Amino acid sequence: MELRHLRYFVAVAEELSFTRAAARLHIGQPPLSHQIQQLESEVGAQLLDRSKRWVRLTQAGKLFLEDARRVLALSEQAKQTARRAERGEAGELRVGFTYSTPLTPLFASVVNRYRQQYPGVTLTLHELPTVPQIAAIAERELDLGLVRPPDISIPDSVSLTALRHDPLALVLPTGHPLASQRSVSISDLRDQPLVMYPRTTGTGIYPQIFRLCRAAGFQPSIAMEAGEASTIIGLVAAGCGISILPASFEIIRMAGVCYRPLSDAAATTALMLAQRKEESSPLVAAFVAIAMASASESKAEEKGDAGEA
Repeated sequence: MELRHLRYFVAVAEELSFTRAAARLHIGQPPLSHQIQQLESEVGAQLLDRSKRWVRLTQAGKLFLEDARRVLALSEQAKQTARRAERGEAGELRVGFTYSTPLTPLFASVVNRYRQQYPGVTLTLHELPTVPQIAAIAERELDLGLVRPPDISIPDSVSLTALRHDPLALVLPTGHPLASQRSVSISDLRDQPLVMYPRTTGTGIYPQIFRLCRAAGFQPSIAMEAGEASTIIGLVAAGCGISILPASFEIIRMAGVCYRPLSDAAATTALMLAQRKEESSPLVAAFVAIAMASASESKAEEKGDAGEA
């Protein structure tokens, strides 16, 4: 049974005339009669009573008409869904993000814009460190990722695009001697106990701190490790050490903790968009376009603010 058979039957059932139905369908009456006969043969029931003067639905035809209309409506819905998916307006998009990403205004801007422009898409967000995100993208478990610069070899199938650069900040107890300085250099942290993410979490900040310290001529001293930024900040407040985090974490205000900028030029981190190089999904293309546009606008606003200052 083909959809055209159902369309032909519905036309005849609604017109109750082969002549009018044929004109509506833009086909000849003899081919239409033949198609209806084929349909009845396949269904195994008489759907129409006909004479030279009238056409009537049988009881089987009345019930079949209800189902035929539902099937045709579903087929039209399926076509519309496929067309929307082709335009990037339907389906599911899986996006990863690091712990610090939601604290940046860019994240809220991109996600809000995407949801407003593509309400029919299911946007699934996953909080993951950088390294697991990149692996998940390569394995097609994620479609995109908002990551920090990784300290690993990137799979050939994955590309990274910088969206913005953020300074790193020193997190320290308010009573710490360095808290009295307006800015601090990495060299000032020699012999200071650090509270850090574990190396195994796969964050980009862990290897960067080691690189900065080695460039300043010393090996960092790790006092404690914690997997959540809020826990790290809480441990700093408890006097367990100091830490280095993206400056976006300054939005987290905790009693007994203060933030100081790092004066080293290399003490910055990038927010990057990770994706598969050969990805052709319209869903991905739409999100990338919004992310790039939002990043460009954010940079322009920051330059404008700097000029006013």
